[in-house]
Amino acid sequence: MDAMLLVAAGAVLALAFAATMFRRVKGQPAGTPQMEKISNAVSSGATAYLKRQYKGVAIFFAVVFCILLVMAAAGLLSFFTPFAFVTGGFFSGLAGFIGMKTATMANCRTANAASESLNRGLRVAFSAGSVMGFTVVGLGLLDLSFWYFFLRFWYTTVDPAATSELLIQSITSNLLTFGMGASSMALFARVGGGIFTKAADVGADLVGKVEAGIPEDDPRNPAAIADNVGDNVGDVAGMGADLYESYVGSIVSTSTLAVAAGYGVGGVGVPMLLAALGVACSIVGSFFVKTKEGASQKNLLAALRTGTYIASALIMVCAWFAVHWLLPAENALGVFIAVISGLVAGVAIGAITEYYTSDTYKPTQRLSASSETGSATVIISGLSLGMLSTVAPVVIVGVSVLISYFCAGGAADFNMGLYGVGVSAVGMLSTLGITLATDAYGPIADNAGGIAEMTHMPAEVRQRTDALDSLGNTTAATGKGFAIGSAALTALALIASYIDKVHQIKPDIALDLSITNPTTLIGLFVGGMLPFLFAALTMDAVGKAAQSIVVEVRRQFSTIAGLMEGKAEPDYARCVDMCTRSAQKLMLAPALLAVIVPVVVGLILGVNGVAGLLAGTTVTGFVLAVMMANAGGAWDNAKKYIESGQHGGKGSDCHKAAVVGDTVGDPFKDTSGPAINILIKLTSMVSIVFAGLIVAVHLL
Repeated sequence: MDAMLLVAAGAVLALAFAATMFRRVKGQPAGTPQMEKISNAVSSGATAYLKRQYKGVAIFFAVVFCILLVMAAAGLLSFFTPFAFVTGGFFSGLAGFIGMKTATMANCRTANAASESLNRGLRVAFSAGSVMGFTVVGLGLLDLSFWYFFLRFWYTTVDPAATSELLIQSITSNLLTFGMGASSMALFARVGGGIFTKAADVGADLVGKVEAGIPEDDPRNPAAIADNVGDNVGDVAGMGADLYESYVGSIVSTSTLAVAAGYGVGGVGVPMLLAALGVACSIVGSFFVKTKEGASQKNLLAALRTGTYIASALIMVCAWFAVHWLLPAENALGVFIAVISGLVAGVAIGAITEYYTSDTYKPTQRLSASSETGSATVIISGLSLGMLSTVAPVVIVGVSVLISYFCAGGAADFNMGLYGVGVSAVGMLSTLGITLATDAYGPIADNAGGIAEMTHMPAEVRQRTDALDSLGNTTAATGKGFAIGSAALTALALIASYIDKVHQIKPDIALDLSITNPTTLIGLFVGGMLPFLFAALTMDAVGKAAQSIVVEVRRQFSTIAGLMEGKAEPDYARCVDMCTRSAQKLMLAPALLAVIVPVVVGLILGVNGVAGLLAGTTVTGFVLAVMMANAGGAWDNAKKYIESGQHGGKGSDCHKAAVVGDTVGDPFKDTSGPAINILIKLTSMVSIVFAGLIVAVHLL
């Protein structure tokens, strides 16, 4: 039996399970008419934003499609490459859109379920998150399967003279371009959505909670609806496109290394089959996510962890049979160990992230205590926490790389070792269906809390949604940790794929990748700088957009008569529209960096400069992304820890100081940090796709 048939079956299974979960969530009671009204307003705002975003991104895709078409006509690329690029972007955007529509439909249903019990609220929110998780993996495997079978049909039927080596090279080359399309869409979605959501969140918090002293999600706050819309376009649609890109990126990068490693079609099939088997394991694990009423955050986290741990244990067993089926017996054990190292590394990074960001552990509790001396010490302590949290993930990834490389045969064959590193990244993301479900449920619970507040539901409902939301911050940080960790492993594989691609184009090319080579060293410096430039542009974009929202919220508070007394409604739509326009305008510069810089560096410094660029971007990008994601998650949970009654509780000076820290952390964890992991991989994929042009035309 062809392993790729199982991959296609895995795609169908994932999408069928996602459809089942969607129907289950839709069948839940939506609550009162007022709850439905707010939910519909959030849905309308999110849909309008995504439509405007996709129109703008479509122009970018059209331009790149034409460039790739010209390169294909010049013989620098396959004719199928431009079309693979478009399908990658389309399915990435579609995954985010489906997740967003599900989340906006589920928010009021989660709030209503939470009025019955904590477990009911958890199940509804998690089921809605499962739609996102399994849609992402289903669409990813569907597109991968399509290109595999289409290209195999083309070269065996239309071009029967083609060799099996040409078939494999064509498949892997087009899969990389497919990954480039997915990464491009993800970057726009993550950056644009991140700017929107954090501008609204910062504006709502600074003016509402700090200046006006009203509760979070108070219906009197003009930015309340925009804040809820932002949760969906940034933390759901943007995150879905982001992890879709991480998922397919790890698969395609490993597939490209199979040829150099000498594994042929079997080696190409291993990462895809592991991903397909991960679908079934994730479905089994999802049935174990449940808790009891009155459960603490630790109990809630244990409920979600139970599902992910069961899925991870099952994929370990499945991986053994998969690699022994598709690879030579003498190599199977080593590759299997590489898979296990990736899985263990993913779990370890998740545990470290949880330790630094959950308020059940000392780091975040100490961060909340720093609010006793004001907002400055909160910010200083949060930055320190984020920087410290980078040590363990770097060590974990380093150990995983060493184990994967040498166990897969790196001592005897460099390419076999790199294939092992790529497989470990696939292992880390193999159970993404359930991992992403635990991540996506957080914004849904956050929206549910907003609806509970705005419709004046009983206090215990808000307490339950707050418990789910606080847990969601931790699981979201864990999900970002998985994505960032896999980005580092995938980027190493992609750098090797870039070098291999250069040798395919020009076998006799002389590469000098030592740091004493000026072009390599300059590329290394430019690559090391790139994540910081990217983070600066995205942070500045959030700051500019948030300033306009702050001014607007202040204006409405001062000019709308009766607003603060609850006798008049704010102009929610204006804040939504302002966030939308700001996000669309300000996302362009940072999003284009990943596409333009590798090509420009290549045209000036040549292939050695690009190799240095990719190395520098990977190292500093990984560390900076971890720091920003963990610092932001810790600031958020430190605020919630105080809101639970610690250090004076809500409305105290400590709470106000923590809110300031949280507003700094918002763009850290939801805009700049998670988008950097896309930057790391997209620069590599762009470099590979444009390698032919760089080899043919460069100054140095």
